[in-house]
Amino acid sequence: MAKAILTTKVDPTYDDLPEQRYHFPRTYLRQVEAARGDWILYYEPRRPSRDLMKTGGRQAYFATARIIDIIEDPSKPDHFYALIDDFLPFDHAVPFKEADHYYESGLRKDDGSTNKGAFGRAVRNIPDAEYDLILAAGFAHVLGKRDRERPAPDPVEEARIGFGHNPQMPYEAERVDRRIVSQVLQRPFRDRAFSVAIKSAYQDTCAVTGLKLINGGGRSEVQAAHIRPVADGGPDSVRNGLALSGTVHWMFDRGLISIDDDYSLLIASGGVPDTVTRLINPERRLLVPARADERPHSQFLQYHRNEVFKG
Repeated sequence: MAKAILTTKVDPTYDDLPEQRYHFPRTYLRQVEAARGDWILYYEPRRPSRDLMKTGGRQAYFATARIIDIIEDPSKPDHFYALIDDFLPFDHAVPFKEADHYYESGLRKDDGSTNKGAFGRAVRNIPDAEYDLILAAGFAHVLGKRDRERPAPDPVEEARIGFGHNPQMPYEAERVDRRIVSQVLQRPFRDRAFSVAIKSAYQDTCAVTGLKLINGGGRSEVQAAHIRPVADGGPDSVRNGLALSGTVHWMFDRGLISIDDDYSLLIASGGVPDTVTRLINPERRLLVPARADERPHSQFLQYHRNEVFKG
């Protein structure tokens, strides 16, 4: 097995849903096969759309996941799907290059410039050491290596594994603890990472009431909620999450509130007291992140309406 970089865009040309599947042509079958059963990193390139005249995109690694299987695309010849599990977004995106340091050594030419040929490949295999470095950089806040600017982390976010608080960017190979990789599968680590990602995307603001919830100590009081519960196969993805106040979180999990595909709020008749409905923002629409790729995905919203909502 070998680790791999999978390139995907905000509005991908291929039929990607990074939390669940990665669509690719036969050109990359050998590289993806090498990573079957192993961990991968998702990378967002410069151009976020099919329009080659547009620029943008973070040019950064933004999540990790595992390839659990590879199947043929039944509707498109010479194309395949890598089936994905254990998706987890970074607490901040990691640029492919920090100063003169390339996280992927294969992207650097001998003269120090970027190897554009290698950079143009949508799937690239990388050694474990380079994967570990990117992973450590991407989860720097969760690991206690980097502070979130505002507000201070709440207890579920705080690192509990003894790392220091001094940023170390870029990370040095000899400083990366191999325990980081094993923790990505552990629920406490995933809960912390999910919490950080959701609160950052929603800027510590409840998506239903519009209230920014910061206590007197500067800690965020907003909670990170899964739309499709993890117990029912929901991923730890920002697109499967919401920032909610404690009361709204309780109502959402019990199906008293749900969300339509256009982000309008649905309220179960007779199930929500007037004192609570008055807290809902006047537009009765979900307040979503500015980035399109961080907004709730219709697939997860539909699951909540069909399986949880009591309306």
